[in-house]
Amino acid sequence: MGTVFSFDVRGGEPAAVRAALDEAVAGLRRADEVFSTYREDSQVSRLARDEVAVEECAPEVAEVLGLAAEAERVSEGWFSTRYRGRLDPTGIVKGWAVERAARRLAAAGATGVSLNGGGDVQVLGTPGSGRPWRVGVSDPLRPGGLAAVVSAAGAAELAVATSGSAERGAHVVDPRTGRSAVTDLLSVTVVAPRLTWADCWATAAFAMGSREGLRWLESLPGVEGLLITAGDEVRCTGGLAAWLG
Repeated sequence: MGTVFSFDVRGGEPAAVRAALDEAVAGLRRADEVFSTYREDSQVSRLARDEVAVEECAPEVAEVLGLAAEAERVSEGWFSTRYRGRLDPTGIVKGWAVERAARRLAAAGATGVSLNGGGDVQVLGTPGSGRPWRVGVSDPLRPGGLAAVVSAAGAAELAVATSGSAERGAHVVDPRTGRSAVTDLLSVTVVAPRLTWADCWATAAFAMGSREGLRWLESLPGVEGLLITAGDEVRCTGGLAAWLG
């Protein structure tokens, strides 16, 4: 998927956790093989060329496309699997794949899991007794600095996903025009229980811009957001403060 993944896994029976870790890594590689738009032979590339039907692809393809359709509905079209007229579900695949890998480790008995996929993080459980997972949010205007630190204290599961232009340039597309989104934002960070949705919501809110994006994130239950504008203005949803620390 063109990025780096890092695992921090605590507790559990070592042999079972090691086997689950191997399975989780294999699952991430498999997701890249199936969904990569850069591979001409991937199932998604073949699907986009109408060489195969969804029913002929791996079951994960129908699952991801179903989730993407739900994300498009909830975001009123601001999240889309169409990129310049071509099928491209990469806006949801990474979050979905990371969350699935993290849950595989937890199911194997790990008591704490933190899986970081290119800066988007799913945490489950805790790293130790009385200690929460903490996730730093990069400051898009100050390389190497942090805009905030999210604490998962009190949560059995938490995800942190960021969408923006600081590291990858203008890669988020306005689905209404098919061109790069014109926005006053540099980054949107979303905090939610599941990375599958946090990843989608961060992308959609970024395309909306700060005013509409903040309003929309406020309307989503269990979701909080941190928005940073090009003018160095920080805007937050009302409940975000409860997750900072």
